[in-house]
Amino acid sequence: MRRAGLFGVPRVRPWSWQAFLLGFVVVAMSALLQGVCVALGAKLYFAAFLPSLFVLALVAGAPSAAFAALLTIPLVWWAFIPPFFEFAPLTSANADSVNLFCLLAVLLIGLADLCRETMSMISRGGLKSSGESAATNSQ
Repeated sequence: MRRAGLFGVPRVRPWSWQAFLLGFVVVAMSALLQGVCVALGAKLYFAAFLPSLFVLALVAGAPSAAFAALLTIPLVWWAFIPPFFEFAPLTSANADSVNLFCLLAVLLIGLADLCRETMSMISRGGLKSSGESAATNSQ
């Protein structure tokens, strides 16, 4: 019996409307979780969004995760960086937070894409040997 994805979680086609809808839902749920964290006193603006981007990239692919990351930046700027619920110029510390989020998002989405490709290769039966390998010495 073949599993549909990681631990039985079904995967979504990367460029489908379902993938982008899932990206929007993941950003909304992460925003709710981040709101709870901010209410409890946390000042890590992107903390709830990074793990969800990784899981989204595993389930729905890199395009929807990149869409979610691009949607996250103005949302966090507007809702979680003081002054709340308005776009104010970013301080240098806040701009550094946004830049660090962009870097981590690219790295996490890339890693998740590699994991997704590896899972699809394993589900197809892995790498097939085509005779002699380049690493073997015929002498």
